[in-house]
Amino acid sequence: MQKIFIKYAIAILTVASFMILFINFLFYWHTLEARQFVTFRTKIDQVIHTLENNRQELALMKESLDEDYLTRARAAAYVLDREDVLSLSVVEMQYLADLLNVDELHVIDESGFIVAGSVSEYVGIDMSKHPQTNAFLALLESDMEGAYLIQEPQPNAAENKIMQYVGVARNGRKGVVQVGFEPKRQLEAQSRNTYDYIFFRFPMNVEEELYVMDYDTGIMLGHSGGLLQQYRGDCYRLEKLLDCTDGAYRKGKDGRLMYVVSERYDDVLLCAALPADVLFRELFRNTLHTFLYLLFVMIAVILLLIYLARRKVIGGIHQIIEKLTEITNGNLDITIDVGGNREFQALSGGINKMVKRIISLSDRVSDIIEVSGIPLAAFRYGSGDSYVFVTSGFGALLNIPDREVAALCRDVPSFEGYMKRLTEASVEGEEDVCQIGEDRYIRIHMSESPEAKLGVIIDVTGDIMEKREMRYENIHDPLTGLYKYQYFKKMTEEILRNIPEGKGCAAVMLDLDYFKDINDTYGHDVGDRYLQSFSSVMEFMPKEHFLTARRSGDEFCMLIFDCRSSDDIVGYLHDFYELLGRHQVALSDTQTGTISASSGFAWTDNRNTDISDLLNRADEALYEVKRDKKGTFRGY
Repeated sequence: MQKIFIKYAIAILTVASFMILFINFLFYWHTLEARQFVTFRTKIDQVIHTLENNRQELALMKESLDEDYLTRARAAAYVLDREDVLSLSVVEMQYLADLLNVDELHVIDESGFIVAGSVSEYVGIDMSKHPQTNAFLALLESDMEGAYLIQEPQPNAAENKIMQYVGVARNGRKGVVQVGFEPKRQLEAQSRNTYDYIFFRFPMNVEEELYVMDYDTGIMLGHSGGLLQQYRGDCYRLEKLLDCTDGAYRKGKDGRLMYVVSERYDDVLLCAALPADVLFRELFRNTLHTFLYLLFVMIAVILLLIYLARRKVIGGIHQIIEKLTEITNGNLDITIDVGGNREFQALSGGINKMVKRIISLSDRVSDIIEVSGIPLAAFRYGSGDSYVFVTSGFGALLNIPDREVAALCRDVPSFEGYMKRLTEASVEGEEDVCQIGEDRYIRIHMSESPEAKLGVIIDVTGDIMEKREMRYENIHDPLTGLYKYQYFKKMTEEILRNIPEGKGCAAVMLDLDYFKDINDTYGHDVGDRYLQSFSSVMEFMPKEHFLTARRSGDEFCMLIFDCRSSDDIVGYLHDFYELLGRHQVALSDTQTGTISASSGFAWTDNRNTDISDLLNRADEALYEVKRDKKGTFRGY
């Protein structure tokens, strides 16, 4: 028996270890991908943020420079309107240009010719001969007082030199005063907003790549490694990158597999990539460590089981077998006394009682065993019996007074009817389990033979309550009491498959605004209370239309269902935000505040809609809200 026990123990532990190893492999693989995905999305978002900031800086700089240039042009016009410009020399015009801190100064007459200027080569040029200069002729025909034109930096007509020109109409006469500037500051600022410039200064891990492609043509516009090398492979082809927003594997240069995450920004596609073997190396290293750990644990457990089996089980079983052999041989004077644990003590006591009843009752009631310390009861009655024999704990388990138990046992049909009613009213999802009263659950095992009917009743209240508690903990967030995200997705999939005709639903992604400030200012305990308070508002919404969950951290999600149109969704969200606005949260002993949250939703009335796609659309709408106006909601 010992060899069989050890053999099965090794087999079970080996299978369990490989299952754990396999599960750990899959879990860690998923974890690595998820971590890398978050890293890439963060870096892409940082690149987008940098581009946006640079654009804003360029716009502000241009606005400021344009205003300054126009002021200088008007000052020049003011001075020149009081002079006979035809009499001014190039030197005098250059002197005036230096006073105004401009690079060029020109006067254009009513015929469109430069009649005076700080650059002698430009005097006499016909402004109508080139598109760059021709644009200023419109000022000659303008009747608007103070008319002006500010050109964008571009190559000038005379030298193809990058310049920016500003022209203003002269007062009291036909003509234009034009000033020119070398746009060094703008060009320098524009050079800092190129993709290569940003990528070159962006922190990158070893073998990570950042690159950007034109969304329409697929042309590479920038790469963290520069644009001098040839980029080949699926990970650099536009059509292979469009579906990588959630992360995907694509072949790279030299056939090397790459993990790629992409995101569209305006008219470009931003991508981040990492060789898959970098992820796999860490994955295999973790798997090896887990294998060695499990091997060590398995060896230790096997050795411990061998020791315990020899000391606690095998020896006691051998003693009981020896005594039972003597009893079966007819020696009823034997008393079994095997100690060591409660199970052996209970078994020894049961066998001794059985022997005593065999002696006193001549083989009628030897099948009923009272197990000491275990919430268990048993019953037996033969086909011709008029009395049901039960153990002493029968009434206690079933909440029946002893006098009623006695009456029930004297009437076999009544007893059978009572047990039938119990077994028919079994708890849903549990085999042979019945509920007794409000807080007790029992399991009934019954066996029938031609000679007798046997039954065992076991109190399984603890097991049932533990299962229910575990199920609750598995699907509910411990802090907020809302559904967990994975269970939420499972429920929403079922709801989507069963959308009634003519109705639809919407996925809503919510994010608390300024939550980090709450934690930093008032502490994490207040932050937890802040989350719980927000969750209570979500829970207050009508359950017939709302399914709520916590996604992670300060991110939440809802499914609003059984609605006729997206207008119903908007109405429900207005109600939610109105309720949220009236809700107060205690931030300290003396201070309260309201909760601000941004949200985005995505509507569908299609039963075949993928919930992940619906949630991603809602997430995109949330992203727009967080960027444009926090504390509101927007539909996709």
